[in-house]
Amino acid sequence: LQGYDYSQAGVYFVTICTQGRACLFGSIENGEMALNEYGCVVRDEWLKAAEVRAEIQTGEFVVMPNHFHGIVIIAEPIVGAIHESPLPSRQQRRQMALSKIVGRFKMLSAKRINEIRQLTGTPVWQRNYYEHVIRNEADYGQIAEYVADNPRRWEEDTLHPNRRGD
Repeated sequence: LQGYDYSQAGVYFVTICTQGRACLFGSIENGEMALNEYGCVVRDEWLKAAEVRAEIQTGEFVVMPNHFHGIVIIAEPIVGAIHESPLPSRQQRRQMALSKIVGRFKMLSAKRINEIRQLTGTPVWQRNYYEHVIRNEADYGQIAEYVADNPRRWEEDTLHPNRRGD
């Protein structure tokens, strides 16, 4: 949302796609996601996000073959940069909190995956991500159900490799 302060307490749904929508993280088997080593890295880094920042909680999430869906809960306003790069003003830091959370997650998971596959500097994730502000319990419930059902609906998913060009 233009002008929205993504550092304020709230609940956010994010979707992040792999570079070129390559299926890097495993496969769907009988309607369930079977994570490979890279998929386990993504899962573990997402769970760590809540461990390193007390004001962040992770909600429902799913690692898919070529993308990731997750709910992040900012329990209190964040007043500081998430990682190394300090920003010129407090207002800019506040407005960028969600992007810093996602950026840190993408950076750390890509670094670990590239160490495993010995391809330093190779993009794992697409440059941007999709976000949605979850505004109420009904919205949360619909999104949580969508996340949980995503593996079962893989064949119809717009991010499925066979659906490109639909």
